[in-house]
Order: sequence, then C-alpha cells, then structure tokens
Amino acid sequence: MAGEIAASHRRDPIKNTVGNAAVQRRRQHAVSVAKERREAMFRTKRLCTEGFTNDMDVAINGDMMIEEESSLLEAQTSSAVEELKLAISSKGKENTVNALRELRRLLSRSEFPFVEIALKSGAIPLLAQCLSFGSQDEQLLEAAWCLTNIAAGKPEETKALVPTLPLLIAHLGDKSSLSVAEQCAWALGNVAGESEELRDLLLSQGALLPLARMMSHDKGKTVRTAAWALSNLIKGPDPEAATELIKIHGVVDAILRHLKKSDVELATEVAWVVVYLSALSDVAIQVLMKTEIVQVIVDQLAASNTLQSLIPLLRSLGNLMAGDVVLGPGNETTDSIIRSLSKCLKSEHRFLKKEAAWVLSNIAAGSVAHKQMICKSEAVSILLNLLVTSPFDIKKEVAYVLGNLCVAPSDGSGRPSLLLDHLVSFVRNGCLCGFIDLVKSSDLEAARLGLHFIELVLRGMPNGEGQKLVEMADGIDAMERFQFHENDELRMMANLLVDSYFGETYGVDE
Repeated sequence: MAGEIAASHRRDPIKNTVGNAAVQRRRQHAVSVAKERREAMFRTKRLCTEGFTNDMDVAINGDMMIEEESSLLEAQTSSAVEELKLAISSKGKENTVNALRELRRLLSRSEFPFVEIALKSGAIPLLAQCLSFGSQDEQLLEAAWCLTNIAAGKPEETKALVPTLPLLIAHLGDKSSLSVAEQCAWALGNVAGESEELRDLLLSQGALLPLARMMSHDKGKTVRTAAWALSNLIKGPDPEAATELIKIHGVVDAILRHLKKSDVELATEVAWVVVYLSALSDVAIQVLMKTEIVQVIVDQLAASNTLQSLIPLLRSLGNLMAGDVVLGPGNETTDSIIRSLSKCLKSEHRFLKKEAAWVLSNIAAGSVAHKQMICKSEAVSILLNLLVTSPFDIKKEVAYVLGNLCVAPSDGSGRPSLLLDHLVSFVRNGCLCGFIDLVKSSDLEAARLGLHFIELVLRGMPNGEGQKLVEMADGIDAMERFQFHENDELRMMANLLVDSYFGETYGVDE
C-alpha cells in the first residue's frame, strides 16, 4: 500500500519552489517527534509492577520493592526458574502458580530486573508451557506477566519472546479472561515497541485484529492497554498496518467513543492511536475526517491541562489538518481550533508551543479565508512575540506559520501570490529580524525558510521599502554567507536575491 503515502496529499509551506520537499518532512516529523516525546514521557516499553483489580490475589506487596544485594537477587532469580521447572515437571498446579508468582515478583522489582539471568536459566520455554490453553487463569496471568517484564528489557531480551508470540496473541481472543487478555496485550505492546522487525512479525501473526477488538471494550483499563499496544504496533514506518486498522469494523466508533470520555489517561492512549493513523495513512485521514473527530479533539484540547494528554491531541489535530480534506473557514469548529491553539502557544511548556505552531502552520497553508481567520485572532500577536523570544526550534515552526500567512495558495504556475496586507503588517511589527536570524543559522531548512521570506519582503513591500528594511536588518550580510556555500539551492537563491535587489545600481538614486 505504498501508494497511500502520496506526497501531494500534504499542504505546502510558504513557497512553491521548496514546498514539495517539505511535504515529506511533515510526515516524517509527525512520526519521529511523536515517538521521541512519547518515549520520553511514557517509555515505549513498560514494566508491569502492579497487579490487576480482580478476584485473584496477585497484587505486589510494597515490601517487595525494597532494594537487595544484586548477587542475592541473581541467585533468587535463577532459583525461581529452577523451582518453576520442577513444578511443571511434577504437574502440580498450585506449585506452578507459586513458582510463577515468585519469578514474576523478582522480574517486577526494579526498572531493569534480572532478565538476563532468567533467560540463561531457561525461563522462556517454561513460560510458554505455562501459557497452554486449559491452564487456570492465575497461571496464565502470572506467565504473561513474567513475559511482559522480560519484553521490557534490552532488545535481545525482548526478541527472546519470539517463540511465545503466537500463544500471547491467541490469548487475546474471547476464550481467555479479560485480565489474561489484557496482560498478554501488555506483553505484545512491549514487543511491538522494540523494533520494526518485531512489529512486522506480530502483524504477520495476526496481532492487529484482536487488539483492535479489545479497544472496543468498555472497561477503561483494558482499552488503555489495547490502545497503547496498538499505537506501538502501527507506528510504522510502513503505512499498511495503520490503513488496515482503520478498516476494521468498530475501530472508528471506538476511537470517538473513548475520546469523548472524561478519563484523561484513556483519551491520551487513544489519541496516540490517532496520531499514527493520521501520520501514516491517507486512507485513515479520509475516513476520520468524515466523522466528528476534529470537534471531539478540539473539545478534549479545551478540557485538558496536562502535557501528556495535550501533546498527542495536538499532534493528531496537526496531522488531520495536513490532509486533503480541510475545515470550512468561518465555522465554529475552526474558530475553536484557533482559540485552543492560541491557548497552547501561551503555555509555559515548549513542547506545546512547538506543537501548536506546527498545527497552525498546516491550517495557515490552506485557503485565504483560513489565513484571514488566523490573522484576526490573538494568535498572530503571540506568534510575532515567539519569533523574537523563543528557542530556535519553536522559532522555526512559528516562521512557517507567519510565512504561510503571507502567501495565497499556489496554483503551480510559478511564485505564490502575496497577501500584502498580512506581509506589511507582520514586517511593520518587526518580524523581519527573526527571519534573518534563521538565515544566519546552521540549519539549512531554517535558512531556506528565511531566504524565502526575505524574497517576499523584497518583492512585496511597497515603494521599494523592502530593500532598505533588509539592509537595515543585516540581511545583505546574512545572504552573502551563502555566496560560496556547498548547498547549490541556497547558494543560488541567496546570490540571485543579492544580484537582483542589491546590484550595482542599488542606492545610485539616493
């Protein structure tokens, strides 16, 4: 389904000449940034250190988390595997559960448990035996729990679960209890979070459909686990899994239903599923945009106050706004989006500022009516301030917004038409220096963005005012840095601007 990643399905930034190259950047950015931030806040893989709320007495005692000598823990782990082996060979159900519980207790003790010792002692084939159908739920739960924490370890430790994957997937079905299915989903989520290779293996073994069905459940904890595992499973870079997921009956309804709930953790996990669906699959965007998804996300944005929930909501919204189907200008939903984004731009969290600017850049790349709506809001004054005062990464995203607001959508025939009212207003309010700072930076994408804005100023400011403004802001020196630059595009762009606007006749009439 590679054809579903169509670059032309993403809006261009401020300029026609480099807009097409920025299309794929947006899609890659949508995946990589979300992945980095998610791993920083939640970890892609999760250690299970707490029990389930059910009738079985499987909760971890707080005393179990007390640090002990490493050598003692290693010996205990090796001994626990041996006890499990004996219990299985003697076919004593109670002894098997007790041995599993002891091993699980040891594998749950710290962020980096002694998994290597367990693996060397032969834990994996024993745990696979304990997952056999017909076993009692407590045994299945303890075995899946052990595998969950093994999968939370190092890459080679996670890969050790490969022989158990078919059993873990099988226990996602209706024949298993909900608590067992949930724990198996957790283990599979850890495996999926490890690598593309393991994700492909899980997909080939049929993990997608049962996890999708679990997300349709009404129990919040089950849905959170399933959604988290699904977001790890479809994160790509291949879009096929995301496209297949959106086609599964009931998935879209489940996403909308859970996003509307007041459970912040649940909405956050489901929003991450939307992030990857909308980042990777144009089919998913088309399906989602036929629903009320945008309004639901906007409502959640207005109600959410935590960084962990706002990030995936913003990322989802930005991906959807970058699709073919756009919002109608002047309607209540679009106004609500701009208000919510303005709120995030004023946040103290730099992540929120950058994400909000990224979403606005996609909206600002739309119709003239969309651009006018943004310009009439408080967002512009906030953006102009951020362009001067923000760290570089935020400043670059803000520059995309302001640049997009200054040009009409391109018809593909040449340079984009200027929206002079917007351009003049921004320049009068001091934005030029911010763009020239981008030209001076070592970031080639930012430098390209700055050069294009300088071109707009030189071409569009009335009465030849642009040349003076660029000169006064040290723009000539900034462009001349590229006179012998190794990047052909930037060198030619800068030299052409200098030659065209600041050649031999510049200043002669003064």
